[in-house]
Amino acid sequence: MSNALQLQLLLVDDDPVFLQTLSRSLQRKGVSVDAVQNSGAALACVRRNEYDLVLLDLNLAGESGLNLLHEIKAARESQRIVMLTAYASIATAVEAIKKGADNYLCKPVNSSEVMALFQDEQEQTELEETPLSVERLEWEHLQKVLMDHDGNISATARALNMHRRTLQRKLQKRPSKH
Repeated sequence: MSNALQLQLLLVDDDPVFLQTLSRSLQRKGVSVDAVQNSGAALACVRRNEYDLVLLDLNLAGESGLNLLHEIKAARESQRIVMLTAYASIATAVEAIKKGADNYLCKPVNSSEVMALFQDEQEQTELEETPLSVERLEWEHLQKVLMDHDGNISATARALNMHRRTLQRKLQKRPSKH
């Protein structure tokens, strides 16, 4: 990619190994990467520099990346932000998009996936055409109902007419995407 030398990326994640690995991989592809582990450093970077893309973890050492998303958008309204998470669900994806995220990716993320994000929006891959498995659909529904009940397992179990332990067991079994 010939414009890779001009690409600027801010990577915000509390996992130092992930930060270092992805940063190095992207730098080998010619991307200039600023990697930070907390919201204060991320906001300072956004106020100081313009980025083509910000990759933002949903959970920053117990702090919500959604709050930081809002602050980044307040500082730079047009900033492209992609949320990253190891615990993806439709409910959190919808919440992130509602708060201004441009996209949402599940970890682990590799440098090729990040490079694809730099393409024009029209060239970006649409949602996968393969339908979700029944197990995945059930898990996504459980996540949505759980979010509707503010993370309260007992209230969610009652709403689903399910035993609380059964719900917890199903939530722990995160199925693959397909």
